[in-house]
Amino acid sequence: MIMRYVPLIVLLILLLLPLGGVRYWMDFVTEVMIYSLFALSLNVLVGYTNDLSFGHAAFFAVGGYGGAILLNDMHWPIFAALPASMALAGGFALLVGAVCLRLSDIYFAILTLAFSMLVWSLAVKWVWLTGGDDGYVGIVLPRWLQNPQALYYFLLLTFVAAVTLLWRVMHSPFGQSLQAIRDNPLRVRFLAIPRTALRLAAFVLAGSFAGLAGMMLALQQRAMFTESAFWTQSGQVLIMVLLGGRSRFWGPVFGACVLYGLEVTLGQWTGYWQVVLGGILLLLVLVVPEGLIGVPQRIKALGQRHA
Repeated sequence: MIMRYVPLIVLLILLLLPLGGVRYWMDFVTEVMIYSLFALSLNVLVGYTNDLSFGHAAFFAVGGYGGAILLNDMHWPIFAALPASMALAGGFALLVGAVCLRLSDIYFAILTLAFSMLVWSLAVKWVWLTGGDDGYVGIVLPRWLQNPQALYYFLLLTFVAAVTLLWRVMHSPFGQSLQAIRDNPLRVRFLAIPRTALRLAAFVLAGSFAGLAGMMLALQQRAMFTESAFWTQSGQVLIMVLLGGRSRFWGPVFGACVLYGLEVTLGQWTGYWQVVLGGILLLLVLVVPEGLIGVPQRIKALGQRHA
């Protein structure tokens, strides 16, 4: 019963956070929101269609760079640049998905990685457009967003709207069809459900929301860097999905909060934070292979067993 009110409680805390006046926590929470949306977008593939993608950072970067260029160089209004970033990433996902979905399993994953590295290479080489290794810096925000609190609330509103929309889509008949593809692909084939078309639609949906997350990062940092398209970015968000639990909608959000929080905290305490983080993640995977979101159910099951 209490779990129903958790999202409302969290939203209330997020709304009140800027009143504390601490810029650090606003930046921290903003980046957690961005990576949570990024992880939720990947979970459309990993959690619902069982398509393992190693190249999801490509759409993150396309949305970030594309939206930033429209906003900064072409002087588009921000309310046009945001959906345009989704459209650019979604359009690129349509092209990539049309090629990658001809394959399956590990071949699909490797091909998505190849496309991601292609985007990273272009971001490095096209210095005239992206700034290359120096990054695309100096993004000028509209005057009404230059205040840190205003930017925080704008990104919070964008995040809530995006997650709400994604929730509605994944709990619609479309989302249930994707779960059928994951749980019983043989039955889906017998029912003549257009499996390939649905997987492609899911791929485009995932790419679009990843692009929106990339645009949000560009606004928050006022810059975009080539690391956003590198394979390590794809690996990081995949760990968030698996750590939180891909079987539930909110699992990737838990994973993003825990992983990003551990990275920041351990980085402040030790220079060997990556080793410590790896050990913690290994322990968590061994103890709760279904993800952190399954911990309450496991505790409840243990309590009933000993009762």
